Amino acid sequence: MIKPLIGILVILIISCTIALAGSQGSIEANGLPLFLICASVGFILHWIVFVPSFMAQTEHYFDLTGSISYVSTIIVAYLFHPNMDARSLVVCALIAIWAIRLGSFLFLRVKRDGKDRRFDEIKTKFFRYMFTWTLGGAWVFITMAAGLAVITSSNQVALDGFFYAGVALWVLGFGIEVIADRQKAKFRRISENKGKFITEGLWSISRHPNYFGEIVLWLGIAVVALPTLVGWQYVTLISPIFVAFLLIKVSGVKLLEISGMERWGDDPAYRKYVASTPSLVPFSGGSKNTQ
Repeated sequence: MIKPLIGILVILIISCTIALAGSQGSIEANGLPLFLICASVGFILHWIVFVPSFMAQTEHYFDLTGSISYVSTIIVAYLFHPNMDARSLVVCALIAIWAIRLGSFLFLRVKRDGKDRRFDEIKTKFFRYMFTWTLGGAWVFITMAAGLAVITSSNQVALDGFFYAGVALWVLGFGIEVIADRQKAKFRRISENKGKFITEGLWSISRHPNYFGEIVLWLGIAVVALPTLVGWQYVTLISPIFVAFLLIKVSGVKLLEISGMERWGDDPAYRKYVASTPSLVPFSGGSKNTQ
């Protein structure tokens, strides 16, 4: 019980620090920085949905709640901002497109599979599960912090090279993520592939191309945001770093690599795949650690 509570406290302290920093150049709504108001949306929605999810012992609505949180935050920002410029509107659209696509994809996948194995143990423990949902709220806020700084900013900048370069990165990353997800979904639908690992398409040049794409698209949002940031708002550039850290070290690559070795570690073909295929960045060299 103590560790999850400490974890929740740490998450809230970090999130509040970023929220205060990002609020420096924000417009105000009802006497409060709009950035700060938007930062709270994801946490509130995750805590609301956590209660029935724990009671029903289900994780089916975790990813969907994340998607709804992103879109709801964008809606709140749009409704309270008196005059969004073109850069802000484009960032709103990019975040909403990504959130709706990924949230619906993950929701349908967990419904089809019946469960998400990552939650088997933690959903039975109240405070540990609450920590996970709190982390979900932080994921939403910190991931979109740089984009949120643009959307709520009082410092509007004409479209420039940073804007076009950032949008290009977003399109590249989004395309990689979507294609990778579709390739894996198609692979899994073939009955002969049940229990096998995918090495086709983008999965032949990266063991986790979907995560690589997600990191790239959020880097694109940060690049779009860069010219509008002032003072402490530069702290929001932690967004793509946070995404990369979480996907590589916490919830994505790390867990799947462990799971993969548990399932196929004795298969010479899998060990060859791991040794010859980069874990994340395509064409960066294979993993030397096949143990």
